[in-house]
Parts: sequence; C-alpha cells; structure tokens
Amino acid sequence: MDKAVCNYCKKKLAGSSRAGTTHLHDHFRICPLRKNKDIKQSLMNPNKSTDGKISIGTYSFDQDYDRHALANMIILHEYPLSMIEHRGFRTFVNSLQPLFPHVSRNTIKKDILGIYGVEKSKTQQVLEGNHGRIAITTDLWTASNQKRGYMTVTAHFIDESWTLQSRIIRFIYVPCPHTAETLSEALMSCLLDWNIDRKLSTLTVDNCTTNDAMIHMICDKLPCSSLMLGGNLFHMRCCAHILNLIVRAGLSAIETGIEAIRDSIAFWTATPKRVEKFEEAARQLKVPCTKKLALACVTRWNSTYIMLATALIYKDVFAHLKQRSTSSPLYSIKEETIKADEDPSFVKYDA
Repeated sequence: MDKAVCNYCKKKLAGSSRAGTTHLHDHFRICPLRKNKDIKQSLMNPNKSTDGKISIGTYSFDQDYDRHALANMIILHEYPLSMIEHRGFRTFVNSLQPLFPHVSRNTIKKDILGIYGVEKSKTQQVLEGNHGRIAITTDLWTASNQKRGYMTVTAHFIDESWTLQSRIIRFIYVPCPHTAETLSEALMSCLLDWNIDRKLSTLTVDNCTTNDAMIHMICDKLPCSSLMLGGNLFHMRCCAHILNLIVRAGLSAIETGIEAIRDSIAFWTATPKRVEKFEEAARQLKVPCTKKLALACVTRWNSTYIMLATALIYKDVFAHLKQRSTSSPLYSIKEETIKADEDPSFVKYDA
C-alpha cells in the first residue's frame, strides 16, 4: 500500500488515491515539528513605490532569520539577555508578528554563541590567510561593579589591499592576583588558540614592572626564530600610559587643589539626595546644569581635565554650599582652582 511520509516528523500516512487528502491536510495543520521547526508564512506587505503610491505585496516570514536578527540586536546594543522574557517586549513582538515563537534567555544565548563561533571562524581564516605579521595590544582593567579583572587582546595587521585592520580576538577574565605568571598564561593561551604565536611582530602593554616580567615569560615560550631581530622589537610600551605618567608628574604642582576638588565632587555625588541638593542650589543661582560632575580617574590623565572643566562651571555653587553646609567637610572650588582657572587648557587634550 502506498504511504505518504511527513517531511517534518517522518510519520507515515495513507498515500493512495482512494484515501484522499483530507487526513494529510489535517496532519499538516497539527504536526508539532512543523510548528516549532520551520514557521514560514506568506503575509501581506505594503510596498511604497518611488511615486509615493502604496501597493500590497507578500513576504515570507522566516523564524530562523528573525531569531538571528534578534541575537544580532542584543549583541550590537549590549542588551541584557533577560529582555526577551519581558512582558512588554513579548507584547510588542506579538503585535508585529504573532507567528514569531518566543524563546528563553538560554536559547538566545545559544544563538549568540553560535554567531560568535561563525565570526571567530571568519576571523581565523583572515588571520591565517594574511602573509604579514600581526601586532598585539592588550588592555587590562577592573570592572567597578564586579571588582573583577579583565584583559582585552586586539590583533592589528595590514591586509592584502594595504589597509590597517584591527580585530578584538579575546576578552579574558584574569583572576587575582594579576601577577606576571597569571597574565602571561592568559595571553599565551589566546595566542595559541588563534594560532598566531609564530606570526607576531610586536606586543604593546602598559608601562609597568609586572608587564616587563610578563614579556620576558612570553618571550621564553615563543620560538626566537619567529620573532623579528631576535625579539629586540617585540616589547612596546603603551604611549598613552607613558603620557599619563608625564601628565601626573606635571599635575603635582597643583596636587593640593586637585585633591580638594576631587573630594568636593566625591561628596556631592555620593548619594542621590546630595545630587538633588546640588542641582537645586545651581538652579537657585541660575547656573545651567549642562554637565554632570565627574571624578578623575588616576589611570586616565584626560579625565582630570574633564573634572576641572566641569567643576569650574559650578564653582559658585560649591562656594554657596560651603557657606550653608558648615557641618560638611567641603572645599571652595573658587579658591582651590585659581591656578587652573587662569589657564585651564594646560590639561586639555584633543580626542
């Protein structure tokens, strides 16, 4: 007897001409694998022509394509994975396309990791096909909300069209303490994973003794024959980090004033209530609150300029609050910034 086989669940049904097609249509509507695996629907779609007239056409809804677009959106804008489980988001999606099946955060996580795998494979092919050398730069910092250390490894190379290309090849969690051994192991693991340990030209790191020791450990693990000039050009110190040290040494001439400004800003940004009080005082003095108070970061010299420039805008507000808040350890920005006020551009930078 002739049999008809479902393309989705492979169930065998009567396929002879006597059996008719009603049972086939019924199974097609209720087949569970068809509903979950390949949801495509021809829908009406308004098309706007060049002359402004709107005509009605059709388009095919593809679940896999839309899932991929959703994962790309989350990656691009760094949305939390939990957003796809929010009631408002699901209501919005239903209003656009009721056929789109809602997925969990774990499912979308798998989709994102799948995209990462595809893009990593593409980048590996580009690096393997590149006949030139690859320069590596690293950036190490501690996340303020997690108090955990991370390292970003970026590969720089010139492609066949003589265009400088840069690719972030690893975002690594580095456990404490950040010793030379820990850093060298994390970096070497990345280089070996991408199979570029024999194609390196230079390695640029921050200018500190820990990184000096790390470089020596990495050089011991790399074959000397693969390095240019026996590795004499391998270690490059970060120019921005050196510039930061130079600027910090220069700022020592007004260190007392800068510390006073930093303490005042830290006090008035410590709690939302203090921020509200500061903004209220600014409104009373008719000082526009165009910028938020910002604290300087010791590892970013340009942040000192931003902190001073912003504080000078509100120097009258600080003086006013000092008179009213006698119990608080406040400082007068007007008094402490006289040197910076004369020429605040001495710490200005061009981005």
